[in-house]
Amino acid sequence: MLKNIDVLIIGAGAAGLICAITAAKRGRKVLVIDHANKAGKKILMSGGGRCNFTNYFIEYEKYISKNKHFFKSALARYTQWDFISMVEEHDIPYHEKTLGQLFCDNKSKDILNMLMNECKTLSVELFLKTTVNKIKNNDKEKVFDIETTLGNIQCQSLVIATGALSIPSMGATGFGYEVARQFDLKVTETKAGLVPFIMPERWLQQFGDLAGTSLSANVICNKQAFRENILFTHKGLSGPAVLQASSYWSKGDYIEIDLLPEKNAQHWLKQMKIEKGDTSLSNVLSLVLTKKFASKIVDLWFQNLPIKQLPDTDILLIANKLNHWKVWPERTEGYKTAEVTVGGVDTNAISSKTMEVKSVPGLFFIGEVLDVTGHLGGFNFQWAWASGFVCGEVA
Repeated sequence: MLKNIDVLIIGAGAAGLICAITAAKRGRKVLVIDHANKAGKKILMSGGGRCNFTNYFIEYEKYISKNKHFFKSALARYTQWDFISMVEEHDIPYHEKTLGQLFCDNKSKDILNMLMNECKTLSVELFLKTTVNKIKNNDKEKVFDIETTLGNIQCQSLVIATGALSIPSMGATGFGYEVARQFDLKVTETKAGLVPFIMPERWLQQFGDLAGTSLSANVICNKQAFRENILFTHKGLSGPAVLQASSYWSKGDYIEIDLLPEKNAQHWLKQMKIEKGDTSLSNVLSLVLTKKFASKIVDLWFQNLPIKQLPDTDILLIANKLNHWKVWPERTEGYKTAEVTVGGVDTNAISSKTMEVKSVPGLFFIGEVLDVTGHLGGFNFQWAWASGFVCGEVA
């Protein structure tokens, strides 16, 4: 038996590692275990290999949870500036890409190495390729007994930082949800988030040959609007704006795409009638859309006449389609390619200040396993850092 372990953290990802560092700084003896063969796999693959580790503009409305207030305490106590300070202390060069998103100049490995070096300095033990077989709450001795392939471990504080269902090829499982249910905690309905859409076959027959085409647009789903790029794929739609919308989408919902987000299409087209009356509609639309896409939608939806020949009734119909194009996705690509899981362990059972289970002293849940999901752009990492930190302060 590995005796005298104060804190056992299951999961060597972003939340688990920052929790380990924080707890170890308090003098706690910390052990981190993970079933994967490598720590921080999601850190390494994030941001196209450059790790979008936080955002300058962390705002509460950028988070999804059944409990709209749960995440506020942790995010207020460990802010983006706290993590940025850590990055700067380790001399990791970084830059802002767009919309406050911060990326490493070099590789994601810089962030993982920073966390691993901190753990090493603080004598945090880490064991990979370790499977948990059984967890038992020993109420009498106020400890947890955990059977693992490493041996039997006893700890005062048990932290579940196992992530969720996204990207199973990297080892994602529902283990954290199983632990929650073992201790009679609810798990809210889960679905893939920040994930591309698969469109119906008829739609693909019309737009499939646009694969690789990217457009700036405003995408709206269930009253949530995202002004970024969309990308046509062989399966349907992707790109930042579409990924954002997917977290709010459910089967049967439509998404609305404003192809001219900076313009009132009706006013603009009327102006074009005056200024470029002899120009075909396709060529006029090519001024603001890609030539390939403009040609496609004119072939499908409109008559390619000189714009001065289009009556105002047609202009209104064209404008409405450009500013309010509605599409009905068939489904998402699912957890296989989803960056996050929406839903998770019900936060009503968890202390927002410490991440401790209210009914089970010494048991904690942190990071993506909880019902807290951030928008694209560093928000999910900031939740991992914040929830891991506040847990590490008390575990």
